[in-house]
Amino acid sequence: MKQISIVVPSYNEAESLPHLAEWIDRVMKENGFSYEVIIVDDGSTDNTWQVAEQLHANNPAYRGIKFRRNYGKSAALNTGFAATEGDVVVTMDADLQDSPDELPELYRMIKEEGYDLVSGWKKKRYDSTLAKNIPSKFFNWTTRRMSGIHLHDFNCGLKAYRHEVVKSIEVYGEMHRYIPVIAKWAGFGRIGEKVVQHRKREYGVTKFDMNRFINGYLDLMSIMFMSKFGKQPMHFFGAIGSVAFLLGFVALVVVLILRLAGRIALTNSVWFYLSMLCLLMGTVLFLAGFIGELVCRNSTTRNQYLIEKEL
Repeated sequence: MKQISIVVPSYNEAESLPHLAEWIDRVMKENGFSYEVIIVDDGSTDNTWQVAEQLHANNPAYRGIKFRRNYGKSAALNTGFAATEGDVVVTMDADLQDSPDELPELYRMIKEEGYDLVSGWKKKRYDSTLAKNIPSKFFNWTTRRMSGIHLHDFNCGLKAYRHEVVKSIEVYGEMHRYIPVIAKWAGFGRIGEKVVQHRKREYGVTKFDMNRFINGYLDLMSIMFMSKFGKQPMHFFGAIGSVAFLLGFVALVVVLILRLAGRIALTNSVWFYLSMLCLLMGTVLFLAGFIGELVCRNSTTRNQYLIEKEL
């Protein structure tokens, strides 16, 4: 087993990959690590795959997986995790904004300090303040409050994991932002943080847009629901349905008593219609809970991706 596996999701990063590979090789040799680098080409339209092939030809430690089309960073990470063989798995972006010089300390924190996961914290950033820094701080604050995990930078691409962690979690959709949350709910609670160097992008353009920021909060809602109720959706839908049905039943009884006393006419009473609405909502939510229990987490195609080539 290799000491370190490095997973590098890449989308149109042909210019930066050779420089990143040279940097990684130097750090690994200086520290005497046995290693592998898995480049996941996420449907690039430039020469990213040709660069990966050349790196593999020059050094068998470099492996590659090429998607037929662009699936996103989560798909690239999940597929890369499945291919890793190292004792410690490190993820880093291909754009040279993550420094390979951080690798030895990340490895030490996993092996010697016993962390399950160590997340990088880009304390000093070189991104746009309005477009990325402010939204990122708000996103991280919200995630800290909702997850109970005290990290400053959930979305930092530079992270280190014990081998068991990446083999036990599933990353899909755009859930790569919440890997610490996923790991925590999978039972890996020793999560640490390390201040890491952030560098300016030298080649290409950023892949960030506001759609990802908006989708991030939708994904957070989804993962919090799945982590708490993914195995028992009836606990969520059934609880709300029970309250709605009980309120509707009590309201209906009160309305019928008032009707029998001659105080109101059913067709003219808004409370009659509200009680019927609550009864209907309660029934529908119960049915949703039962159906959810039947189909819960049984999708067999959620993480199937078309891989065109492998090295």
